[in-house]
Amino acid sequence: MDEKKPNEEAREIGPGHQDWDCTDLTAADSPSAFPDEPIDSVVDPLKRFLHIESAGGIVLLVAAATALVLANSPLADPFLSFWQTHAGVRIGKFSLDLSLQHWINDGLMAVFFFVVGLEVKRELVVGELRDIRNAALPVAAALGGMVVPAAFYLLLQSEAPAAQGWGIPMATDIAFVVGVLALLKDRIPNGLRIMLLSLAIADDIGAILVIAVGYTQNIQGVALLLAMGGVGVVLALFRLGVRNMAVYTLCMLLVWLALHESGIHATLAGVVFGLLTPTRSWVGQGRLGATARRTLCFLKGEGWARSQERYETLRAMELAARESIPPLQRFENLLHPWSGFVIMPLFALANAGVAISPEQFSHPVAAAVVCGLFLGKPAGIAAASWLAVKSGVARLPTGVAWGPIVGAGFLAGIGFTMALFISGLALAGPLLDAAKIGILVASLLSALVGVALLVCFLPGTRKKQAKK
Repeated sequence: MDEKKPNEEAREIGPGHQDWDCTDLTAADSPSAFPDEPIDSVVDPLKRFLHIESAGGIVLLVAAATALVLANSPLADPFLSFWQTHAGVRIGKFSLDLSLQHWINDGLMAVFFFVVGLEVKRELVVGELRDIRNAALPVAAALGGMVVPAAFYLLLQSEAPAAQGWGIPMATDIAFVVGVLALLKDRIPNGLRIMLLSLAIADDIGAILVIAVGYTQNIQGVALLLAMGGVGVVLALFRLGVRNMAVYTLCMLLVWLALHESGIHATLAGVVFGLLTPTRSWVGQGRLGATARRTLCFLKGEGWARSQERYETLRAMELAARESIPPLQRFENLLHPWSGFVIMPLFALANAGVAISPEQFSHPVAAAVVCGLFLGKPAGIAAASWLAVKSGVARLPTGVAWGPIVGAGFLAGIGFTMALFISGLALAGPLLDAAKIGILVASLLSALVGVALLVCFLPGTRKKQAKK
């Protein structure tokens, strides 16, 4: 076939053009304009994640600061009482009446946990946690970074009424951590960046288990069985090949409602559905290519004028294009902006507002949270990492020494979102306010010390590597 001129390739495709030879059309044809490389499956999702979360961290910080300012201003009473405004749903004899704060914490945060479940699934299937050799260090560091902070907290609060808050200092806030990494830019080696992000993902898995096991009481068996039945229905729909998102959305709502009534925290429905989301596309490359070629050949013919045939052909192309994107990737790209720029800032506005008084900074609960996050996190991460490396189970990232590992451990002490979430499950009243103060102080100290250590130990590391 003769080579087309550039202007012929760029012109609009429409009926009557005879530029294609479609006589050799077969189902096996699968043309690809952009060849895929193996590294793209890891690098591209990570780039998108960093881009969205770094900006989301700034929005989250602004929302938290706004909540603190309003809670300590003349507008404190109307601001705090607003989140206690009740809104409900009634269907026949069934009613669900919750405060706005409760709707955010149990409802909207289920979407946040759905995104967390998607991230965990991606890391387990195609990311760093897929390979046990790469996952060993961040998983070991995450375990140390959960056990030691909880031990620090219990050491100070074991006999106190706030002992139930042992899970508060265990979780890392990945949005703020990524925001700090974005500020440091070229100073952070890729190996350390990937280790810290993988650590945060493993940390999220631990936090999910803590919420499910440590903060579940008075389980209602019938409601729990209904929730499990709903999950079973979803698995059956997967097997049958059902692709209608409205059906799955309805199932998720029903499972969420059943979990809410069962006594298990309803946000875990989001995690379950995130982990169930397929990582493979329903339409393969070959089928997509064949559909695209048939569509092009249809444009060549005379059928374009017949509206029904045109609709069916282009609808088939639309469905093939959409279903060629793995559901996990599609939902992650769709929901990340909503999670980072809407849900988490709303959560911060509804939960970070606390009236600050000098005596709260010396409250035993605040001190225990600060010790857990600011001291326990880096100590646990550094100690567990050292043991894993010395035992031969794991290895340090290329070009990274122990100083940056300690700095990364302090950054992991930024525990804002998950820590606030768990504190709301574990404590109430003045104890909850003291815990919030401890979370804010510990997160600020951890960010400052972590950045200072990384700047000290990594003076333009990646720039030096680039020059070499």
